[in-house]
Amino acid sequence: MSRHDLTDREWNAIRPLLPAERSGKPGRPWVDHRMVINGILWIVATGAPWRDLDSQFGSWKTVYNRFRRWQKEGLWERLMLKCLRNLERQGRIDRTLWCVDGSVVRAHRCASGALPKSDENDAKNALGRSQGGYSTKLHLLTDSRGRVLSATATPGQRNESTEFENLFSQCPLSLHLRSKRPEAVAGDKGYSSKAIRDWLRSREIKDTIPTRINEAANPRFARKRYRRRNIVERVIGWLKESRRIATRYDKLITSYLCFIQIAAWRLMMKSN
Repeated sequence: MSRHDLTDREWNAIRPLLPAERSGKPGRPWVDHRMVINGILWIVATGAPWRDLDSQFGSWKTVYNRFRRWQKEGLWERLMLKCLRNLERQGRIDRTLWCVDGSVVRAHRCASGALPKSDENDAKNALGRSQGGYSTKLHLLTDSRGRVLSATATPGQRNESTEFENLFSQCPLSLHLRSKRPEAVAGDKGYSSKAIRDWLRSREIKDTIPTRINEAANPRFARKRYRRRNIVERVIGWLKESRRIATRYDKLITSYLCFIQIAAWRLMMKSN
């Protein structure tokens, strides 16, 4: 047993999305799904290399192959979607305020090498050089209760404002109806731009973004509402308690984002 193992509640939530362990077909049956997922969670929490997986979870190769298979089949994405839709159906997604932020994640040496070295390939794989060194920038959209609504990644030197619209487009919740959109969006000065303010205004969403020192002050800036923006910073801190997220070890950005989805799902399950 590991302290990172699935709880019975989490297992019951994820089990309907998994394939049958015994299909009745000839051949070797699936290794127990719950044990495999516990092994994946151990990797997320500890940040250890796959080959160093604790033997209590079985063969590291089996656990890794299952992780990759389910990644390609979109299991981790469906898990997030199901969780968010359940929260939405229960009226537990707060639409008074959504918050955005970006955070630099240092890339380990082993994160490079998936593609031939070039600026273009680094951009495709969300790797770049910022003041923090070789890194990836994690972008998050949350509601004011800390529910992760979407997560994307860009090279570490990319400015947060350039990813703003894509962050919203990746949100699995429908935003077509005005009643489904947030009343306001809060971000720090990194999101202060005319393009973002116009985008929000065109969708009847109030902006809660402070102006830069070289911009005219906004007399309607809601300071009290802006103080609630720290929830997205706390969510980033909670996610980074998982060492596989705090440092990027994965060569492929798709694998890294899957770990984000797994950690975000667990965070939402614990807060329910």
